[in-house]
Amino acid sequence: MAVLGVGLAAALLRLRHHQRIVRELRQAIKARQPCLREDEVVGRDAGEVDQLRRAVDNLIVEAARLQAQHSDQLVQLDATLGSLQEAVLIIDPDNRIRLANPALAAIFPRARDILGQRVELVLHSLPFLDYVQTVRSGKAEARRAIEITSGAGAIWLEATGTLVAPLDGGPGPWALFVLHDITRQRELEEVRKDFVANVSHELRTPLSVIKGCVETLVDGHRDMPLEDRERFLLTVQRHTERLHSILQDLLVLSRLESRDPGLNRELASLDELVGRAVAEFRERPAAQAHRIELTAEAALPEVAIDVLKITQVLDNLLDNAVKYTPAGSRIDVRIRPLAAEIEVCVRDNGPGIPAAALPRVFERFYRVDKGRSREEGGTGLGLSIVKHIVQLHGGRVWVESELGQGAAFFFVLPRVPAA
Repeated sequence: MAVLGVGLAAALLRLRHHQRIVRELRQAIKARQPCLREDEVVGRDAGEVDQLRRAVDNLIVEAARLQAQHSDQLVQLDATLGSLQEAVLIIDPDNRIRLANPALAAIFPRARDILGQRVELVLHSLPFLDYVQTVRSGKAEARRAIEITSGAGAIWLEATGTLVAPLDGGPGPWALFVLHDITRQRELEEVRKDFVANVSHELRTPLSVIKGCVETLVDGHRDMPLEDRERFLLTVQRHTERLHSILQDLLVLSRLESRDPGLNRELASLDELVGRAVAEFRERPAAQAHRIELTAEAALPEVAIDVLKITQVLDNLLDNAVKYTPAGSRIDVRIRPLAAEIEVCVRDNGPGIPAAALPRVFERFYRVDKGRSREEGGTGLGLSIVKHIVQLHGGRVWVESELGQGAAFFFVLPRVPAA
């Protein structure tokens, strides 16, 4: 009986000891720290317990190593993606964002702290969600242009997508997308298309007239009355000059937009330059029926400008004012100094410009009154040339007008910094 009691006590002791070891192993696994205890376990279970401890310790150490390796990989991936200019987006099978680099926030300012959110709540675009499903199905094209509507307007992205293994070892695969902002390229492409269409239209009109007159002269010049022949020849001459003017203005614009616009700056007195330009313009036949008044404040500082190009700016603005005002109208030219600039204003009392047209008057070939512009011989490029020349000098140009109240064209040029 005594032997039985001793055996039972020993069994209870081993049971408590094993329970303590299990608790320690559980705590070690929960804390992810090796179980460093090396208590002696008596009896035949000593080897098994020791093996269990060592196995658990090895698993904990290996798990810590893998976790550290995984963290290092995420840090390296985040650093690599952070240096990219293209936006990178990784989403899981539930469409939740698992990774997004800073470039995404540059394209979408509201896309901050978006990890874990569903992609459809961040990027409001059905075409992009459709592309996500296409990528997951393995049928996506290499690149797709996608339009995404945001509060600031439409954004065009060139998206490239592929499937990747989950970075956390969970269910997958994940979908990785590289998004390149091509909004500016799209805008430039639209500008190029509009420019080509406008040039084609502007050149086709005089060429069609010239072609028709020449064909008429070739077919009937022998029997054609002299006055008709002269009328056709004058028409050919007028449209040839118009064609020449368009080509000349196109060449000027091309030069201004090139890497070497050919600015020859020199110190000049802007009030003297404007005064000389106004005096010369008054002598032109087109300006004889108009009153051009100049107001300039004394002691204006010098500016560093290309004299010929700024003279062209003044000629274009004065010519524009004369064309769009009736005979006997007054045109006011004013120069005044500002804090760091000098302002020049050319104001007329013509029909004015509608508010909807004000943002576009400096576009190439844009005309408020298309029919009258062509009758007056305008190419539709003069104000665009004005804008480019002023901007090349570091200045600004704008227009203020109300319909029926005339128009005022302003440009400012920076002063020469004090020595």
